[in-house]
Amino acid sequence: MTKAEREAFLKEVRIGVLSIPDADRGPLASPVWYDYVLGGDLWFLTQRTARKGQLLLAGARVSLLVQETASPYRYVSVEGPVSAIVPSDLLDDLQPMAQRYLGQQGGIDYAAGLRVSYARGNAIKVFVSPERWLTVDYAKRA
Repeated sequence: MTKAEREAFLKEVRIGVLSIPDADRGPLASPVWYDYVLGGDLWFLTQRTARKGQLLLAGARVSLLVQETASPYRYVSVEGPVSAIVPSDLLDDLQPMAQRYLGQQGGIDYAAGLRVSYARGNAIKVFVSPERWLTVDYAKRA
């Protein structure tokens, strides 16, 4: 894929699979909702106390795989360091992310259902700076 094609692919609504190193086990692979800023970082949300959240540290290297599951298959794999981890805000982060994946009203309802959880202050927003890309578009192969 060209740079423009991979960026357009990442902007589409898909579930990503995040891989995080774990020194005591194999890498943790976890499905995530994500968003991507064209030409910039990608980001996702998690809970600080979740296994995923506990393994993430600023500077740690992670991979995110995003794929098309129908033929002709396409995928984008991104690797890079966690560039920032900040507290997540219900209305600024979770609700827009949920609306991206669930639609306008579905996202509002989803965020409303997590209001109590978010009030505990456990939610984090994680940014990853893409450094390495691996892309495949099987429609382009003979």
